[in-house]
Amino acid sequence: MPSAAARHILLDNEEECLKLKSEIEAGADFAESAKKFSKCPSGADGGSLGEFHPGQMVPEFDKVVFNEAIGKIHGPVKTQFGYHLIEITSRT
Repeated sequence: MPSAAARHILLDNEEECLKLKSEIEAGADFAESAKKFSKCPSGADGGSLGEFHPGQMVPEFDKVVFNEAIGKIHGPVKTQFGYHLIEITSRT
């Protein structure tokens, strides 16, 4: 079964997400940004979600994590929880 590891930052709106994505792409540290801005408890761990399998996250999240490029910042990805910036750190 495939598995992946990712980290994310959860924000309230798309505008915040786009602004933070630009800052990270310009060199801001993802983990520090997650600690400072993420609305998810995982923010305390730099946004790390650990390793998971398809179906363990909401469908919108899975679609990105199991199909998009590793090591890039993806998003905003809208889910029932808000808007996410996602970085896939590994996938098998």
